[in-house]
Amino acid sequence: MQSVKYYLEKFLAEDIGSGDITSKLLPRKKITGTIISRQHGIIAGVKYAAYIFRSRGCSVTIHKKDGQAISGNQKILTISGDAYSVLSCERTALNLMSRMSGIATQTNMYAKKIRVANPKTALYSTRKTAPGLRIFDKDAVAIGGGHNYRMTLDEMVMIKDNHIAASDSFVELVKSAAKKHKKFEVEVENLEDAITAARYGASIIMLDNMAPDDIKKVISKLKELNLRKKVKIEASGGIDYSNVSKYAKAGVDMISIGRLTSSVTGLDLSLEVN
Repeated sequence: MQSVKYYLEKFLAEDIGSGDITSKLLPRKKITGTIISRQHGIIAGVKYAAYIFRSRGCSVTIHKKDGQAISGNQKILTISGDAYSVLSCERTALNLMSRMSGIATQTNMYAKKIRVANPKTALYSTRKTAPGLRIFDKDAVAIGGGHNYRMTLDEMVMIKDNHIAASDSFVELVKSAAKKHKKFEVEVENLEDAITAARYGASIIMLDNMAPDDIKKVISKLKELNLRKKVKIEASGGIDYSNVSKYAKAGVDMISIGRLTSSVTGLDLSLEVN
């Protein structure tokens, strides 16, 4: 993947275009601005916002670090520099911090609820990220207390429903994965396929859109067959804040939730020139 700096420069170029023609109307003088939170949550993206301003010659003082809890009207960053530089970077920095903080805040809420229900269950993100923002979306998940895996398709084999539909045989597909890869995941929708995946060496079995009671039955059967300790069990699909505790209590090792990065409400932040 491209470097973080590459993307940050690209984001700036997207917003500024050939130049911020409004800010060019201002006198060339130094100004100071402060980024302030308007609501409570978990702040994220501070280091990236600081880089954006510093890349244009501004000096930055960080008041709140990534992962810290914030409330309304708290200072996050103070930026000093040429008026053109500060104001032309403003929206890019705020947009990225707002989105990342929204993701971190939501992730933190889920992670806390899962931890209370079952400390052995971990929360994971998915690949349901905004194109071009995956590095930042997944970093925000980690800042909020979640976990990430499979940043790209080349990192790990994950056999999903469409792979199975496009294959000649579910069993042969799983066998092929086992021959070529030490670690791989298989998505299943019923007990029989879960047992097959476990028997043929799957590292992770994703139980897709299964109710918590059905998940308990799968785990119980895998224990009975002495297969449970060989695999991690992941629950995914149809999980939200109202039912996540039930999935954690069902005894899964992992819960993956796409809405952490696909349904994002940004945290309200603003930059005020002093």
